[in-house]
Amino acid sequence: MYAIIRIRGKVNVSPDVKKTFELLNLDRANSMSVWPETKQALRMLKKVENYATFGIISEEVLKEALEKRGNALEGKLDVAKTLKGLIEGKKTKELNLKNRFCLAAPRKGYERKGIKKPFSLGGALGNRKEKIDDLIKRMI
Repeated sequence: MYAIIRIRGKVNVSPDVKKTFELLNLDRANSMSVWPETKQALRMLKKVENYATFGIISEEVLKEALEKRGNALEGKLDVAKTLKGLIEGKKTKELNLKNRFCLAAPRKGYERKGIKKPFSLGGALGNRKEKIDDLIKRMI
């Protein structure tokens, strides 16, 4: 599963990138959503890679995010059932989960070169692959 975190804000963003962020349920900075690994998700990630960071999230970190920052649509959230359903590929509405996690700014900040450079050059944007777990742990 992909974890997508919006890093940059709304100012000077093109309309197609705004629409993509709406589809990804990322309306503000430091918010995260979880999506299955599909072609459509990968295309959306390519479109927003200059404003967000993403990577493949592990089960342990996803469970921790669900426990601490997960919100149910109605009633209470059953973490074990929701985690199992997400891994199986079920939709979040079927699992009674809002697909947006409001995170805090990361402890000790983003990477050294800031939020306008790609991760491969020492910044914070773009594909982090498995290193997304470290960032999510600092933001929970």
